[in-house]
Amino acid sequence: MGFFDGLRNIKKEIDRVESSVYSGKQSLMEVYERNVKLEAEIAARTKELDTANRQMLTLQHIWDMMNSSKPLSSVLNAIVSSLQGELGYLHSCIAKRLVDKDGIYLQLVACSGELFGDSFLEKFNCEPCDLRLKFPDIEELSHTIENNKIYYSNDILTLLKSVVPDASEEFITELAKATNTKSYVLVPLAYKHSHFGSLLVFSSREDATENELNFLNLFAKQIELAITIADLFQAVKEQAITDGMTGLYNRRYFEEFIKKEAIRANRQNQKFTVIGLDLDHLKKINDKYGHNYGDLAIKAIAEVLKSSCRSIDIAARMGGEEFNVILPGVDSQGGLIFAERIRKTIESISLEKIGHITASIGVGTYFEQSEDVDELLELVDNAMYHSKRNGRNQVTLSKPITETSWQEVAIATFVDILNKHQIPININTSKLLEGMGGNNETLYRVSDELVSTYNPEHQEGGTKRKVILATLLAKRLDLPKESIDKLKVAVLLYDIGNTMLPKELLAKKEPLSEEDKVSIKQHPIIAAREILQPISRINDIIPIIEKHHENWNGTGYPSNISGEDIPTESQIILIIDSYFALMENRPYRAAMSKDEAIKTILEEANSKWSDKLATEFVEIVKEDI
Repeated sequence: MGFFDGLRNIKKEIDRVESSVYSGKQSLMEVYERNVKLEAEIAARTKELDTANRQMLTLQHIWDMMNSSKPLSSVLNAIVSSLQGELGYLHSCIAKRLVDKDGIYLQLVACSGELFGDSFLEKFNCEPCDLRLKFPDIEELSHTIENNKIYYSNDILTLLKSVVPDASEEFITELAKATNTKSYVLVPLAYKHSHFGSLLVFSSREDATENELNFLNLFAKQIELAITIADLFQAVKEQAITDGMTGLYNRRYFEEFIKKEAIRANRQNQKFTVIGLDLDHLKKINDKYGHNYGDLAIKAIAEVLKSSCRSIDIAARMGGEEFNVILPGVDSQGGLIFAERIRKTIESISLEKIGHITASIGVGTYFEQSEDVDELLELVDNAMYHSKRNGRNQVTLSKPITETSWQEVAIATFVDILNKHQIPININTSKLLEGMGGNNETLYRVSDELVSTYNPEHQEGGTKRKVILATLLAKRLDLPKESIDKLKVAVLLYDIGNTMLPKELLAKKEPLSEEDKVSIKQHPIIAAREILQPISRINDIIPIIEKHHENWNGTGYPSNISGEDIPTESQIILIIDSYFALMENRPYRAAMSKDEAIKTILEEANSKWSDKLATEFVEIVKEDI
């Protein structure tokens, strides 16, 4: 091989090496470029994942708010705050579309933080929800809202100018620059098939991506659902404290409120007055014209109370034709003036077919007539009853109790029973009766404990409810006050004989033997004769208790008497006791629902009780007091 051939071979080798190096370089560049692209794609996907996570977190917050019972305003503020904090918007708010003489605008109802910054609000001395937003292209905006479409714009300067039309161009420009706001998105919100308002977000980005707009649209749907649920919570809350027929507060709310009012009165040493009102002759109205007209008269009373009360007063329907009003900060003289004014207003009403109606009214004042809420309500009730028994259509001021009250009779009787009989009861409750004199709540607690010793299904508060129902039913039947007081004591004591029966007999699941039945039928006699008869102060109450298992058709026990021979008070106890027993579990059957219990009560009319008693009772319990 010659010299030149060797050079040619070397050159070929060098070319081969260079080609190989170049190819390797190209491969390395390709790998590098692929890695750069991959890293960029990973970064983009990571960013998208982070955004998705934050979106999911924001949606989770909305769900948490929707499952709470917070007011709608709190729900909306929490929603816009989470939208700002978790998705990085500068500001977010919810606004309602309003129209006035100046045109169409959006009024903020919820806002995240200080919209446009503290300096802006301080300069114009306003709160975020005082701001009105007018948009550059209001016609396009209205069209967008009506068609439930998203509205997007980066014309921030014009929007800011509409918010503060008196501000200079320089101020508007500086404000936009200071807040770094470059665009905004508006998403319509619907509620019950009509426009509720709009979700409005302000962004530091000039453009909004399609994914972002899609998410805001989804977010808006969740807000609409949150609004619906919050509204339902509010509706349920109002139903729980409101009388369905009249729109006034119900007994439950009244009883809670008056306790709080007494605490406030004690703290501030300020009086308050209670007005008790009873529509006259409701039974005659129902009998002559029908219950629809009776309801009309009740609603008319409610409207008088609504129009007469101040915003701080509390008017409640206590059941049937009875109403109570609390007048905070009002003494007895002010209460008498108020009561006389509503009496005259009621008297002046003329209703279709019925004509004029009237009401009997009682007045009592905390700190004047009594410093105990239960006693005050008792005094007001007595005064109202005095008005009714002395001619109706009049106002009576309460007087302190000068004779022995039914509570005192009950307390003394309980003390005697607990001292003479080995009945298991909480010792602290017993001491309350003896050492502190007791009150209605103590009486109810003692009775509940006694009943629980032989009836494990008895619910706390059951005795109180029985006394309330018995009182309402007795008043519907026009029983005198003395009879109602005896009835209240009898309701507390009527089943006391069960404490002397074997527990295994009361809990027996299999059918009762004839011997068992005889023992069961003895419990009214045990209660009346063995336990209560030695207590002389209740001799006139014992016959009520002894006959509370007698049936209207004569099939009851222990004496098989029937019809009008059974004391009305005993009949009242029987129907109330049966109603509550039907809705309790028994070893031989499950508890009935309220509707099932009412149906059973009506089915046994003219059998266990009179048709009249069943009708009146069902009317009361249907009101769900």
